[in-house]
Amino acid sequence: MPERKELANAIRVLSMDAVQKAKSGHPGAPMGMADIAEVLWNDFLKHNPQNPEWADRDRFVLSNGHGSMLIYSLLHLSGYDLPMSELQQFRQLHSKTPGHPEYGYTPGVETTTGPLGAGISNAVGMAIAEKTLAAQFNRDGHEVVDHFTYCFLGDGCLMEGISHEACSLAGTLKLGKLVAFYDDNGISIDGHVEGWFTDDTPKRFEAYGWHVIPKVDGHDAAAVKKAIEDAKAVTDKPTIICTQTTIGMGSPNKAGTHNCHGAPLGEDEIAAAREFLGWKHEPFVIPEDVYAGWDAKEKGSAAESDWNAKFDAYKAAHPELAAEFERRVIKGELPAEFEEKANAFIKECQDKAESVASRKASQNAIEAYAALLPELLGGSADLAGSNLTLWSGSKGLQEDPAGNYIFYGVREFGMSGIMNGIALHGGFINYGATFLMFQQYAANAVRMAALMGIQSIFVYTHDSIGQGEDGPTHQPIENIAHLRMTPKMDVWRTADAAETAVAWKKAIERRDGPTSLVFSRQGLPALARNDEQLALIEKGAYVLVDCDGTPELILIATGSEVALAVKSAEALAAEGTKVRVVSMPSTTTFDAQDEAYKQSVLPSDVSARVAIEAAAADYWAKYVGFDGRVVGMTTFGESAPGGALMEHFGFTVENVVATAKELLG
Repeated sequence: MPERKELANAIRVLSMDAVQKAKSGHPGAPMGMADIAEVLWNDFLKHNPQNPEWADRDRFVLSNGHGSMLIYSLLHLSGYDLPMSELQQFRQLHSKTPGHPEYGYTPGVETTTGPLGAGISNAVGMAIAEKTLAAQFNRDGHEVVDHFTYCFLGDGCLMEGISHEACSLAGTLKLGKLVAFYDDNGISIDGHVEGWFTDDTPKRFEAYGWHVIPKVDGHDAAAVKKAIEDAKAVTDKPTIICTQTTIGMGSPNKAGTHNCHGAPLGEDEIAAAREFLGWKHEPFVIPEDVYAGWDAKEKGSAAESDWNAKFDAYKAAHPELAAEFERRVIKGELPAEFEEKANAFIKECQDKAESVASRKASQNAIEAYAALLPELLGGSADLAGSNLTLWSGSKGLQEDPAGNYIFYGVREFGMSGIMNGIALHGGFINYGATFLMFQQYAANAVRMAALMGIQSIFVYTHDSIGQGEDGPTHQPIENIAHLRMTPKMDVWRTADAAETAVAWKKAIERRDGPTSLVFSRQGLPALARNDEQLALIEKGAYVLVDCDGTPELILIATGSEVALAVKSAEALAAEGTKVRVVSMPSTTTFDAQDEAYKQSVLPSDVSARVAIEAAAADYWAKYVGFDGRVVGMTTFGESAPGGALMEHFGFTVENVVATAKELLG
């Protein structure tokens, strides 16, 4: 069996060779953390390369994702479906080894990382999911949920604000199965960090309530092994192991400098590194004994087989719990009766015709659906009473680890990153809420959910200038357009209780991407619909009010402005104009419909169109054309009661009618 150093050196040479071949990349972190990774993956990590989806595997997150050749080397060497040919195509089009690790591209990559700090927030979410699932499903003598989340992170992750948000909450929630490894190498892109990062990291994490293991030699395998053992022994706190390493370890002339952080070492330096490391093999050649030392397939299969036997015993002792575990965690299916009962609730909302703010309609939908979905895990960034995300069965995790609600505190960015980790872990459908304006704090995490195509449900209330007196600092203008233009993001801005119930149902059913649900602060009137119109809401847009024959004018509106469109159409119709009103709660969903349906709603031969939305006007050009009109926002808002602002900015029947008449000539 090769010595540990030789096993670790396999990571070093693969990393420097792949970066050199690609002529771009970051060799420094993989070379510096190779010894730590070798100990963790060979002595502790519970995983099965032949089944990367095994439910009770440990999760490994590379938060400093620029060091992606570290995880690609680990996956290749330990036996995942990542052949050497993919490492040779590092950073090339359509390879399984993109520049930063991407969820869904590479077997064994648990999350997409690259924006620094994102990974540690995801890891916190994974650890929350593990702890909550364990509390919900484990029984005496039957621990079917029992795994760790390990996270590598560097100086950059710790400088990013999201790490403060996520790690603070992790300490509060006492996530004892979260272990972070801080790569304290003192280097970032600009050089030695002592000029801009002098935090006392151990004291910082002690203040968060973490178990801190300081000053571990990251190149001493025995010291790393002892630190991990000590970390796993502490079950009531997350642990950070502060490992002191040399960036680019093995490069005789560039190690310890920023010159090896984000650029190839160069052919001469790679030759010198080979000699320094005693590595006598050609690029991308790994000797069989090194492969044998890394191969985790047999050990991983045995671990999964042991778990399968444990689960069979659990199933015999607790058949109903086991069936629920299989549904939620292994298959990721909704309860068989969900669709029927959800549709009945939608019909009830329509028949009840209750005029409420859509944020209240959202709470009513949560109340109805949560009773059907034990996997629903909610939360809010210190705005539960305003977002209305609590329901009668809510139980905070800080009080009951088997609960279903997370009080995130004022941590919009951290919340969104943690939500992504929960979604990636599996076993839950999770939602988190804040004011729409503060989505901007969290934009990067929201984008990452879309990039990964995962089911995070973002709830945003106080959706427009109608929010009122708090003024322009709290009144979103451009946010909805930003969300709608994010690929793979579904966005719903709903007009009443029935549309809100449909939006929630669609978000719950969608498993291939995130959904943003956008709701009003102010009350909204219930809208009249027949059964056919009710069924068409889920297509994203539908004809709410129509005229006889071909319309002369189409009014398109969303959310709180749909009722305004209806009233404006009534005024125009009274003067003889043939008007159609289209409610478009989800532009993204409507855009995905077939052309025949889109033409049935917005026929191309009707060019006179007016869009009405108390948000950025420019977005609507794609629906009204250059000759159409938009009653929308082109400035920031003001501080005043919501009704006064709506009138001030032209969201009135008089202005819509005048705009329509000007368009029609």
